[in-house]
Amino acid sequence: MRRSRFTEEQIIGILKEHEAGVPVSDLCRKHGVSDASIYKWKARFGGMDVSEAKRLRALEDENAKLKRMLADAMLDNVALKD
Repeated sequence: MRRSRFTEEQIIGILKEHEAGVPVSDLCRKHGVSDASIYKWKARFGGMDVSEAKRLRALEDENAKLKRMLADAMLDNVALKD
């Protein structure tokens, strides 16, 4: 998956600007993103602080690592059965 060119801190800062009353069209023009990106970020990071976003990222990374470990274990199990 492609990483965003914006960090969580920057995204939350942009969303804070929107909450302060800046229209989405102005935010899009200022930061060079589409309005769909703003609304997608709002759905994902809306109401979060920077520390919560970092914790979310850490949990997602740990979850991905555990899924890979489970897939490897299941593959080994199938190989041993054959």
